[in-house]
Amino acid sequence: MPALASEGFDIVIPGRPGVPVIINGVDASYAVVEGEWGLGKGTHVQPTVYGGRPLEPDPPVGHYYPTLGRTPGYGRLEIEPPPNRILPKPAESYHESWTSQSAPPARTQPEVPLYPPQVIVAPQNGMPQQMPGQMPPGPPPNPRPKAPGPLPNRP
Repeated sequence: MPALASEGFDIVIPGRPGVPVIINGVDASYAVVEGEWGLGKGTHVQPTVYGGRPLEPDPPVGHYYPTLGRTPGYGRLEIEPPPNRILPKPAESYHESWTSQSAPPARTQPEVPLYPPQVIVAPQNGMPQQMPGQMPPGPPPNPRPKAPGPLPNRP
């Protein structure tokens, strides 16, 4: 005998509290659904919902949706004035403008004058003074350090 348990009716229990199960525009939460096989068969049958609540076609909020085709519930009442009414006097013209720009850079004197005087560096404390760009007197410095000698703990 084949299994016929999936061809009866189902009671719909939502997976999360407060989240409705919607079938064809009907809230089917805690209702009986007949003729719904899900993905069990390759055919599609229109399910019948017993005990469901139909959903409202319009959103239950106080906002205005132009696509619903209804006028808003509140707002300005637009009345078209008659064409032969007395027009008010025209308003005076009004215009404002703003601009901004950076301040010009301040003129600063260069650190070195364009034509500096010749400078003679006097020796200090009886030692000869080194001129900029000259090597100090004496042997040139050795860039390589000396090789270390033997450690004292080794024989």
